[in-house]
Amino acid sequence: MSLAALAREHGTPLFVYSKQWMLDALGAYQRGFDGRDALICYAMKANSSLGVLRVFAEAGCGFDIVSGGELSRALAVGADPARIIFSGVGKTRAEMKQALDAGIGCFNVESEAELDVLNEVASTSNQRARISIRINPNVDPKTHPYISTGLKGNKFGIAHDRALHAYRHAAKLPGLDVVGIDCHIGSQITEMSPYLDACERILDLVEAIEAAGVPIRHLDFGGGLGIDYNGEVPPAADALWKQLLARLDARGFGNRKLIIEPGRSLVGNAGVCVTEVLYVKPGEDKNFCIIDAAMNDLPRPAMYQAFQNIVPLQMRSGGSDERTIYDVVGPICESGDWIGRDRSLNVEAGDLLAVLSSGAYCMSMSSNYNTRGRAAEVMVSGARATLIRRRETLEDQLRSELPREG
Repeated sequence: MSLAALAREHGTPLFVYSKQWMLDALGAYQRGFDGRDALICYAMKANSSLGVLRVFAEAGCGFDIVSGGELSRALAVGADPARIIFSGVGKTRAEMKQALDAGIGCFNVESEAELDVLNEVASTSNQRARISIRINPNVDPKTHPYISTGLKGNKFGIAHDRALHAYRHAAKLPGLDVVGIDCHIGSQITEMSPYLDACERILDLVEAIEAAGVPIRHLDFGGGLGIDYNGEVPPAADALWKQLLARLDARGFGNRKLIIEPGRSLVGNAGVCVTEVLYVKPGEDKNFCIIDAAMNDLPRPAMYQAFQNIVPLQMRSGGSDERTIYDVVGPICESGDWIGRDRSLNVEAGDLLAVLSSGAYCMSMSSNYNTRGRAAEVMVSGARATLIRRRETLEDQLRSELPREG
């Protein structure tokens, strides 16, 4: 499928996704859990576009959500509510009620205060909320600090040494049904050891919790497996789970129901962002390649100083490959609006570039900064390309605003 042809048809910036890549990535998890009682819930914060969600719903996935809006999106593509897990540190009462009424499978509770609020909301509506408690195991995931979630200094989960107290308290609340335990230590993890360390700490807790009379029916190990942005070699999902399942079997937990919530690893490398070079601007200290994609489309470099490969979609006439070192930047009025630093490129105005590994945390984090419309999205399946999101117009942006008082 020609990315240049798609760009000519739909304009730029343009996100293009491979359905087959998503299914292949999911297949590694499915192979890893073959023969086990396991539920794979796609962590839809990575990319919540309906066309992407539909791929995973049709493949039999559940969904990991972090807001009422994400719940509505999952239900819009036909997701089974019983296969939806609600995570997140700041669930509102309205979101709790929405999820209870929908009949979701489980709430991953992240604080002792949340236990009491959820119990109140459930009891008031004569319902019981199925819960697991997210434990912060204080394990270093060896990743960027902004996407680390399992250290004691992070906002997520209940501290390991408070877990037993929290479970005893939850078991006494009439509006709650304790069903599991949850752990998610971070994102873009490229080593097995943090998962194995977290697994051991969680299993130690399960033994203590059940000894206190609170049964644990499922084990939720979250997501966070990394992808190749710049030569990283994360473990394959099936290889990782072979190791984790061996630990579970060795300690007598191999027959428990398992839940995982992968996100980035299912979609990150499935997507590219196609962008046009607007200007090439030489400078005394820096040369700039100015493109029509910006930090509102691709926020990861500005937010995390993240690396994404950038490749041209055409060769220079005559086969010339005289390269120049550029900072690849967008048109937004921020010095932080950069997509790539010090990239060796042979480009001129009008060329098309592909920003790779753009399937995760790009469209879902995009914004209208500088009153820029969100990009269009296309899903490719074999020789067929389907528009799954039309380009946002100015009218779309202004529709909900009130231009004058009264």
